[in-house]
Amino acid sequence: MIRPQVFPWEDAMMLGLSVLRWSPDEFWRATPRELFLAWEGLSGGRPTEPARRQDLRRMMEAFPDAREA
Repeated sequence: MIRPQVFPWEDAMMLGLSVLRWSPDEFWRATPRELFLAWEGLSGGRPTEPARRQDLRRMMEAFPDAREA
């Protein structure tokens, strides 16, 4: 049986009231979806897949660390 998760109210309130600087009225009128979309906008969009080994290797070849003389 899958148990529902508790909504992270403290995190949501910290984001809405502190980071987004919404008034309490704006926060309580927002839906959880609106809060999530606001967070996505601040954090640079939806999470992407982590870099694969071949991607990392290509980046290391394209941008090698500078060697000290």
